[in-house]
Amino acid sequence: MTSSSIVAACCVLGLLYFGRDVLEPLALAVILSLVIAPLIRSLRRIGLGQMPATMLSVLMVGTCVVGLGIVLAFQLVAVTGDLPKYRAAIRTKVAAVRELTERPFARIEAEISAVQPQERGTISGRRSINTVSVSPTQPLPVEIRQPRLTTRDSLARLFAMAWGPLGEAGLVLVLLVFISLEHESLRDRLIRLAGQTEINRTIRTLGDAAQGVSRFFLSQFIVNLTFGTLIGLLLWLAGVPHAGLWGALSGMLRFVPYLGVMAAGAVIAVFVAAIDPGWQLALSCIALFGALELFVANVVEPKVYGHSSGLSPLAVIVSAVFWGAMWGPVGLLLSTPLTLCFVVAGRHVRGLEPVTILLGDAPNVSGAQRLYQRLLTADSDTIVRDAFAYLRRASFARYCDKVLLPGLALAGADVRAGRIDAGQVETMRAAMGRVAALLNPDGRTPARTRRRRDVSLLDANLGAYLRQMRETRQGRWQGSLDVPAHSVVLCAAVTAERDELLSELLVSALREGAIDARSTLLGTADRPGPEKAELISTVILPYPPEDRLGDWLNAATELRTHLPDALLATIRLPFDQSTVPQPTVEEHVDIVLRSFEEALAFVTPERTARG
Repeated sequence: MTSSSIVAACCVLGLLYFGRDVLEPLALAVILSLVIAPLIRSLRRIGLGQMPATMLSVLMVGTCVVGLGIVLAFQLVAVTGDLPKYRAAIRTKVAAVRELTERPFARIEAEISAVQPQERGTISGRRSINTVSVSPTQPLPVEIRQPRLTTRDSLARLFAMAWGPLGEAGLVLVLLVFISLEHESLRDRLIRLAGQTEINRTIRTLGDAAQGVSRFFLSQFIVNLTFGTLIGLLLWLAGVPHAGLWGALSGMLRFVPYLGVMAAGAVIAVFVAAIDPGWQLALSCIALFGALELFVANVVEPKVYGHSSGLSPLAVIVSAVFWGAMWGPVGLLLSTPLTLCFVVAGRHVRGLEPVTILLGDAPNVSGAQRLYQRLLTADSDTIVRDAFAYLRRASFARYCDKVLLPGLALAGADVRAGRIDAGQVETMRAAMGRVAALLNPDGRTPARTRRRRDVSLLDANLGAYLRQMRETRQGRWQGSLDVPAHSVVLCAAVTAERDELLSELLVSALREGAIDARSTLLGTADRPGPEKAELISTVILPYPPEDRLGDWLNAATELRTHLPDALLATIRLPFDQSTVPQPTVEEHVDIVLRSFEEALAFVTPERTARG
């Protein structure tokens, strides 16, 4: 980060803090305009103009807010009037809590006094001597009486207290109306301000931000309304007075990330503890509140929100702390939508990209990069856990194409560049061996495979090890030879360790797709007799590297000679670094495939039937 960037960041922070009196109502009005924008669009679809739709939307929302505020105000007045009835219970609870909290400290003080009795006696003696020798002047009693407040004074004080919030609310309302009326005009001005060359990016940024904020607030409103209703209903069933007030309070405070729900729970717990002689009702209400919050936060919200917030959980907390420190309670309320706008903008504006990387919910690294990082640290357990999570929604062939093989390609590039020492290479080999053994689709189950012993590599050749594992389980020919003609797919490796590993992974991917796939190492005499050649329908070779092109061409010629009826294919993966021209290879094969998924689709029985 350059000095100019630091200065610019400090200027922005200073502007946010010292300009909060202007920026707070403006930001609140902008966010509210995005929230009610879907309602305005809905009213315009039924034939209303921009101004009637805007005014009607603001009137509807304002009426609901004012009506709810009046109802809650009456409820709060009723609670205040009922408090004297619970005065005895409150005093009893306060005394019990005080005794519970002060008794341990009193005991500690007594133990310390017992350890130092003489020093305490000396100090007490000195105090008594001073008390006897000095006769302080008796203080004169002074009583300060406040004048009785008149009705006019009470109204003036109430008006002074309400003037600030009412004035800010009125300013927000005026800004909301004008921003909603000029929504299209403001959008056009921002696009023009960004410049002609940035029209597409600006439109996408504004659209994503508006859609993200609207979707997030709609989802949050539904969840919080349901949460508050359930809390009110449960408290009413438990016999708690004014249950509707506490339900509404829980739903509203839940708009404040994390802190709001804790504050609502604390208020309910204190009130229930004050009105009930015992502790059972208070503890029951706390348990119900906590259980419902855990269920909503961990089960309901992930399904309702999905990725509508666009923020990671840590980002929500950090944004609440930051905006709360900047703008106080208003900052807490607006922390999530404001941060969401910055995260969305960072997807399209390079200067804000670090904000998206740090705070966005999208993974900051690809699956292949994550795999490579875990291989470097020999964290095979995490690799396997991530792999099983991936395989629950995709095939092993896709996992190889998108995660496993690209991750190994990253490792290979660093090895060739000398950025990894020999010790790290051996660590990655061992970790990859364990991962490959655990991810073998033949009877793959996490609970059973995790108990296997660590893989012992044979001359560091993982492909040969995997083939021997299959031969140990299924026999010399990796399955029965009593199968229909043209039903076996042969994945052949030439001589390189890379080819053997690719062939073994391809066999696993094809077998998961119900293909009778088997592997072999060309150039060895261990193969079935020529009378079994009719069993093979397709032979798949890895794409040749430039330093072994001659061996590969000889192998392709040999396969054409011994298996004249079989299709011959090769796989050239997108990240393959081979410089061999593809036309040279195409002269010796029937097709060049680009991925494991394409190979799986090529050898499926449906293709043969269509052919």
